[in-house]
Amino acid sequence: MQRRHFLHLSTAAGLAGLAAVPTARAERELTPLKFTLDFRISGQVAPFFVALAKGYYKDEGLAPSFDVGSGSVAAITRVASGAYDLGFGDLSALMEFQSVQGTAAKVQAVYQYYNRAPFAIIGRKDRGIGPDFKSLAGKRIAAAAVESTRRAWPMVAQHAGMKADAFEWVTTDFSQRDNVIVRGDVDGATYFHDSALSLFQRMAPAQLSVLVFADAGLSLYGNAILASTELTSRRPELVKAFLRATNRGLQETLVDPVAAMAHVKQREPMLDEKVEVQRFGITAKYVVTADTREHGLGAVRPELLKAQLDEVTRTFALKNPPRPEAVFNPTFLPAAAERIVKA
Repeated sequence: MQRRHFLHLSTAAGLAGLAAVPTARAERELTPLKFTLDFRISGQVAPFFVALAKGYYKDEGLAPSFDVGSGSVAAITRVASGAYDLGFGDLSALMEFQSVQGTAAKVQAVYQYYNRAPFAIIGRKDRGIGPDFKSLAGKRIAAAAVESTRRAWPMVAQHAGMKADAFEWVTTDFSQRDNVIVRGDVDGATYFHDSALSLFQRMAPAQLSVLVFADAGLSLYGNAILASTELTSRRPELVKAFLRATNRGLQETLVDPVAAMAHVKQREPMLDEKVEVQRFGITAKYVVTADTREHGLGAVRPELLKAQLDEVTRTFALKNPPRPEAVFNPTFLPAAAERIVKA
């Protein structure tokens, strides 16, 4: 996985990017914001780089920077610590974090990106992994030590009528999952469905079974845009501005993913644009659902949010579950008309 050096700021320093800097493009000052992704830069997160390249953030008076991440938990922690103003992380992981940290959990979701979590376990058919989750029994499944897909497995197990320890976890770095499957060291691995294209390039999809968590009847919101509560309370207009620009980038990516990937490649020249278009094609299926088309991009339905919180609380025995309104704050969303799916 591509590594970056991160700027370490103390929590006492407060917001990471509120000192305005001048810009040659406009006479007004731009406000820098620090954003942490959950993983590397790819077609999955193209809307951020479309908005950046096309000047939508500048139009809103912002100058955001985007750093790669090492998982949802790390992204959540970075935002909560004050090192980053905004981030990209899993909603269930946020619920757990808030339960543990209580009032010290200074981070909340403000825009729901994945309307359904793209969690999946992908396994080799020649190792006996088939279309049913019960085929995983007794197998060896690779996953990173701390990742949202692995953490969500016990919830899937309940829906599938299985024990959570039905198979053996093999802790593997994100960057090695494809290798251990191809070599046969394990029978399968956890993935964000849209991150598995690298595996599909090395093994024919017909040789693999893709077990999507949602197919077990598990309805979970996935990664959302996160904001520090210090930013939302002190400078709410910055959050709204960032979401307006990002929403524009998402709408354009959905309409024309081919053009969008050219902007991603500007940031990561080694990427294959054709592959990233395919990747976003999978991403879009989890971003745009029947629910999204009815209620708009970025939003959550209160009853589904509560159901997810109840399931996470029950599965992980949370002692101090957060309130739904602490998990997701909808007050910063762009106008409803701007969030109607246009693609």
